[in-house]
Amino acid sequence: MTRHATVDQLDAGLDHIRQSPADYGSLRMIVQRPAADQREVVTEGKLDVDAGLVGDSWLTRGSTRTPDGGPNPAAQVTIISARLIDLIARTEDRWPLAGDQLVIDIDMSEKNLPPGTQLAIGSAVIEISEEPHTGCAKFAQRFGHDALRFISTPQGQALRLRGVNTRVIQSGAIQVGDLATRLQP
Repeated sequence: MTRHATVDQLDAGLDHIRQSPADYGSLRMIVQRPAADQREVVTEGKLDVDAGLVGDSWLTRGSTRTPDGGPNPAAQVTIISARLIDLIARTEDRWPLAGDQLVIDIDMSEKNLPPGTQLAIGSAVIEISEEPHTGCAKFAQRFGHDALRFISTPQGQALRLRGVNTRVIQSGAIQVGDLATRLQP
């Protein structure tokens, strides 16, 4: 049984998270969610402007944040920091439990990636949404209440420790090891 990270362990990892690269970072994991609570780790994938991550259930699962309950275009693909998930998950095989499709080693702070910022990954381009990506009861269950509190502090929110919501603006192929490169406006 994996023990959740303690407050002291989380605090000790904050400097490492702050040292994430600003302009580009490695795509460390791609996770498809074919159905609720199912995860498939793949080494390559396709990001599509209409479907999000092909093979993921985003398009069919809907959202409580849209008026009609349909998929939320502002949360088509979610990204989490590789350094944050490594800290809270404790082992790489637990990374997919976060529910994010992409794990990238990049500074996700709002200062570094404000809404509207575009990232090129492989031949695809995604854009950071304004809608915040927040923790939930499932996140606390999987990684502990301390982890949920850690990402929910004002500092955790400014650093976007829970990650970011994005939308695909250019379809293309991606694979683990690709660089996610911040495009200049």
